[in-house]
Parts: sequence; C-alpha cells; structure tokens
Amino acid sequence: MVYSSSSIRAFGSLLCRISNGVYLKPHHSCTLRSVFLLSGNFSYSSWYSSSDIKVLPLELQSSNSVRKIWTSSPLCMGRRSCKIAGRKTAQDLKKAKLYSKIGKEIVSAVKKGGPSPISNTALAALIEKVKELDIPKDIVDRNVKRASEKGQEAFIEKIYEVYGYGGVGIIIEVLTDKVNRSVAAVREVVKDNGGKMADPGSIMFKFQRARVANVKVTDVDRDQLLTIALDAGAEDIIEPSMDEYDTEADSSESRVYKVVSSAENYPVILSKLQEEGIKFKPDNGSELLPTTPIEVDDEAMELNKELMSKLLELDDVDAVYTDQKY
Repeated sequence: MVYSSSSIRAFGSLLCRISNGVYLKPHHSCTLRSVFLLSGNFSYSSWYSSSDIKVLPLELQSSNSVRKIWTSSPLCMGRRSCKIAGRKTAQDLKKAKLYSKIGKEIVSAVKKGGPSPISNTALAALIEKVKELDIPKDIVDRNVKRASEKGQEAFIEKIYEVYGYGGVGIIIEVLTDKVNRSVAAVREVVKDNGGKMADPGSIMFKFQRARVANVKVTDVDRDQLLTIALDAGAEDIIEPSMDEYDTEADSSESRVYKVVSSAENYPVILSKLQEEGIKFKPDNGSELLPTTPIEVDDEAMELNKELMSKLLELDDVDAVYTDQKY
C-alpha cells in the first residue's frame, strides 16, 4: 500500500515529536520501505501502554536488511525480569552515589587543609578510604583539581527527615554546596510523591548509626559467619530477605549479610574477616539502621520505594534510609 505525500509528512512529524522526548503510547512496530513507501499496521486501536515503561519499537527496512530501533528500554518479560533489571540499575546508582559522596568529601577536605595529603590528614584519610573501597584513583585527582576552581564552595552535611506511607520514617543524607537548592529539591520531591517533611529529631531517634561490613551470601557459610563475627564482637548480623521472585542465581550480586559493629570495634571485625579469608565490602563511614522496622502493606511499600528512588535521583542526596520492613 502506498501512502500519499501528506500521510508521509504527518508520519515524519510524529517521528520528530518522538525524537524530542514526547511520550506517546507505543505501537508494536511499523516498517519503512525505501524512501517514500510506508507499510505495516499503524492503527491507534492496536497501541498499548505501560504505567511504568513507555516503549516504541520502530523497524527501518531496506532491500537488504531490517533494523529495529527502540526509543526507550524494552519492556521486561515478566516481573522477575523487571526485578533483575531494576536491581542492576539500583546497583549502578549506589556506586555512582558512592563516587559522588567521596568526591564531595575530597573537595571539602582540600578546601580546609590544602591539596597535599602529607600536610592534610583529612585528605590522607580519604585517600586510604578510596583504596579500601576500590574507587578509581582519578576520582581523587579530579576532585582535588575541582576544589581549586574559582567559585567552588565547600560542601555542608545536612539531614532531612520525612514521613512516608504507612507511618514509615525516611532519613535523607545530603552533602551540598548550596543548602537552599538542596532543601528546595528535597521538599519538591517529597510533596510530589505523597510524603511529608518532618521536624528534626522526630524520626532520627528510630535509627542507630553503626559501622557495617557487607558479605555476599554466596561467599560464606551462614553459621560460619555468625560464629566468627559474634566472637569478634559484632553487635548483630542482619540477614537478607528472600523475595518470592528471587532465586539462588540472583543472590550473587544483590543479597548480603550485614555485619553490624560499633565504630570502636569495626577494625577488629574487618581484621577477623580478612584473617578467616571471608570476602567483604566495608561501608562508606557508617550506616543508619532502624531499631524497630515497620511492616506496611504492598501498596504503601511500593509508594515508599518510589519516593526513595526519586530522592536518590537528586545530585545533592548521598543516601536514603528507611525503617520500612522488607
């Protein structure tokens, strides 16, 4: 079937809108043959939508080959596939947040004590932390240089407290060079996602700050870890929860035991784990752990996850903690 030139111009306009970021309900596919010949079932009645992911696959076909282009990520084939894709994204975001926080700490340390780790003990300690966390060296070099740039201010730590759905408490850790910008961004996300800003101290008392060593479940026997860690003075061992869609194959990257310790005893715990040949990943200074996790229904849990995800997308936000039970 050959379309008129007006139809071709209309379709070209549609493609232009898509390339400029306009979200449209996606069609399964359409085929472009040569330059002015269009074929395929391009009916609005056959379009479908997803509340979370919007996809438009297009096939560009010449006489010799067919190429399919996706205007965004393909739909996940089943909930478990979506969970795996989401988990990978979360891991990448966590790594990016770690690099960002270390970078901001380096800028602040250089601003206060200069660029030489010999005379600047705070910077020297950060460089040692970078080595422990296996962070690329260029993160240090880039942010030492950044600290000397004109107009770059030192970063300030701020903590915001938020009420989520189902009475859940959320703590937001921020390291920012523009306090007004950070608080405005946090307030906007909280309001848009149904949360409520809380007064300072109204939620923080529900958490304890502790040092944590993370051990993958596939790298150690559970009973062995319990014996070694508790004998070395660990305060607690937090076991990972198993989702109904998780399998043993998913465990290698996402599921970890959290060995909880006081700051004073943390080096002893790490030394003991290393001595026993147990692989672990140290924390980035400390973590906030809920004293009494709160159980909520599935709807509230998903809404809280969405709120925390949006908060973590903010550049100034380094970490988000909750007392929601998973």
